[in-house]
Amino acid sequence: MHTYRTHTCGQLDKSHIDETVKLSGWVHKKRDHGGVLFIDLRDTYGLTQCVVDEESPLINEIDKWRNESVITIIGKVRARAEGTDNDKLSTGAIEVYISEAEMQSEADILPFQVAEDDGTGEDHRLKYRYLDLRREKMQKNIRLRNNVIRSIRERMYEQDFQEFQTPIMGASSPEGARDYLVPSRLHPGKFYALPQAPQQFKQLLMMSGFDKYFQIAPCFRDEDGRADRLAEFYQLDVEMSFVTQDEVFATLEPVLYNTFAQFSDFTGEKRTVTETPFPRITYKDAMLKYGSDKPDLRNPLEIVDVTSVFERDDVEFNAFKNVIKKGGVVRAIRAPGVGEQPRSFFDKLNSWAQSEGAPGLGYIIIESGAGKGPIAKFVPEAATDELKKAAALEDGDAVFFICDLERKAAKMAGMARDKICDAMDETGIKTRETGCYKFCWIVDYPMYDLDEHTAKIDFSHNPFSMPQGGLKALNTKDPLDILADQYDCVCNGFELASGAIRNHKPEIMEKAFGIAGYSLEVLEEKFGGMLNAMRYGAPPHGGIAYGIDRIVMILADEPNLREIYAFVMNGQYEDLMMGAPSEPNAEQLKELHLKLNLPKPKTESNEEKKRA
Repeated sequence: MHTYRTHTCGQLDKSHIDETVKLSGWVHKKRDHGGVLFIDLRDTYGLTQCVVDEESPLINEIDKWRNESVITIIGKVRARAEGTDNDKLSTGAIEVYISEAEMQSEADILPFQVAEDDGTGEDHRLKYRYLDLRREKMQKNIRLRNNVIRSIRERMYEQDFQEFQTPIMGASSPEGARDYLVPSRLHPGKFYALPQAPQQFKQLLMMSGFDKYFQIAPCFRDEDGRADRLAEFYQLDVEMSFVTQDEVFATLEPVLYNTFAQFSDFTGEKRTVTETPFPRITYKDAMLKYGSDKPDLRNPLEIVDVTSVFERDDVEFNAFKNVIKKGGVVRAIRAPGVGEQPRSFFDKLNSWAQSEGAPGLGYIIIESGAGKGPIAKFVPEAATDELKKAAALEDGDAVFFICDLERKAAKMAGMARDKICDAMDETGIKTRETGCYKFCWIVDYPMYDLDEHTAKIDFSHNPFSMPQGGLKALNTKDPLDILADQYDCVCNGFELASGAIRNHKPEIMEKAFGIAGYSLEVLEEKFGGMLNAMRYGAPPHGGIAYGIDRIVMILADEPNLREIYAFVMNGQYEDLMMGAPSEPNAEQLKELHLKLNLPKPKTESNEEKKRA
C-alpha cells in the first residue's frame, strides 16, 4: 500500500465499496453523534466522510485531534446509511470506516475558522494566508487562475506565438507610473528599475525578427493600492510584426472570447460573451456617451450633449449659462420610467452628487409632454421640445443634468450614469444587464494631453505608439489634435488590456518625444537601445497586454484582486505574513553605498493632545 494514500479525498464513490483504502488530509470538521464520531477529511481534491464508533479503540484518541491537523487513515469504504447521502459532494454516497489512524502533524488552536467564513478581517487573513488558502473559495479561485493561464497559453501556441522571458531588472521607462528601483552594489549610485511592462524588450524582439511574441509577464508599478490594482501583477504580453490594428484585434478576440466562454459558468451561472468582432468605440465618443474610456456596456444609459438647449435666449437658467460662458458644457442622462418615483429618489441622487463635489444633480421630469421639476420652470416649451428630441425623452422619463468644464463634466456624468443606473435597479426598474460579459474596443486615443498642473504637452497613453498620419501629422498638426493608433479592450467597466501599433521609424520617435519635451540627448540616454535598433531596419509592428489578474477577478466575480492571488500584500503594500517591506541592516546599506534620509515622525499637535 502507498505510504500516505491510495486515493484522494475527492475520488471515492460507490464503485469502491468494500475496498480498503488509505487517505491523507486535513481534519475539516468533527461531529460527535453519541458514540459515533464523524470526521470530514479534506485535501485539495475534495472531502470524504470518515467514521469511527465506540467499539473502536481509536475513538478516544481521534476525539482529541483538533481541526486542521494532518492525519492519515486506513479503512473500508461502505455506503452511507439510507437517507444520509450528500448530493453536493462527489464522495457523498460513501464513507470510510476507520481501522487505523496516524497523526502526521497536529494543529495549534486556530486564529480563525477554515471550514466556514467567520468574518475574519482581511489583515488577519493575510497574516495567516496559508490557512486562508485552505478555504474552499480560495482553493477554487487559485485553481481558476491556473486554468485560465493554461488556457491562454494553449491558445497562443495554437497561433504560432513563441513564449519569451524578458529581464526583470532593467532601465526606467515612462509607462505612466512610478518605478520600483533596485540599488546596484557593483555600480554605486545607480539603480535598476523593475519593469512596469516589457515594452521595449518585446519591440526589440520584433526588430530581431521573431515575428510573434507572448509572455505571461510580471510587472511592477509603485502606485497606491486599490481593489482592482496591485503593485505586482501579471499580464498576457503580446507583440506581432507586419500587422495592422485590425489584425491585432482579429488575433486576440478569439483568445478572449474562448477563454471567457470556457469559464463563463465558474460562479454557477452561465454567462454570455460578446460575439466577435467586438464593437469599437472611439475615445471621443466614449467620453461623450459614457463619461469614461472604460464604459460598462451592461448599463444602457447614455449621456448626450444638451449645451445648445441651455444656450437659447429663452432659457433663463443662469447657473448653467454662466458656466457655458466660461467654456463649459451641459450633459444630460435620460432615466426612462422614473418619473413617478418619490421625491426621495431624486433627493438621494442630488445628495450623492454634492458628496462628490458637484453643486447637485438637477433634473426635469417629462409628464404629458411638458417638463416639471426644479429646473423645468426655467426651460420654456420650445426648449423642452428641443431637449426631448436631443435626449429621446418620453412621458414618464426623467433627465438629469451635469454642467461644468468639458473634462470635469465628462467625469461627473460618467459617475452619475452608473449611480442613476444603480438607483433604478434598487427601485425595481431593472436597468443594468446581468449574466453577461460585455466587451468593446476603445480606439483613436489622443497622442498627447495637456498636463493640468504643469500646462505642458505630454503623452496621453503609450509613448511608443504610431501617431495617425505619421511624421506629417507631427509636423503640421496641433499636438492636441493628433490621434494615435492606440486601443484598449474593456469588459464590464474594467480596462482589461491596452495596446498600440508601434512607431518603428527613428525620425518619428525623435519628433514625437521632442513634442513631449524630450531632447535628443535625453532620448539617446534613456531609449538609445530601441532608437538604435530602429536605425538598422524595424518592421511595422503592434501589440497589446491583457491583465491576467483582472480577467480572473471578473470570471470569479470577485470585487478585489487579493481574492484571486495565492500570496499578496494588503492595501498598504505590506506582507503581514513575511514581514515585508523590512528595514535593511547597516551592513546591507554599506554594501549598497546608501544612507537613509527618513521623514521625521509626525508629532502630535497641541490641538490633538487636547482632543485626546
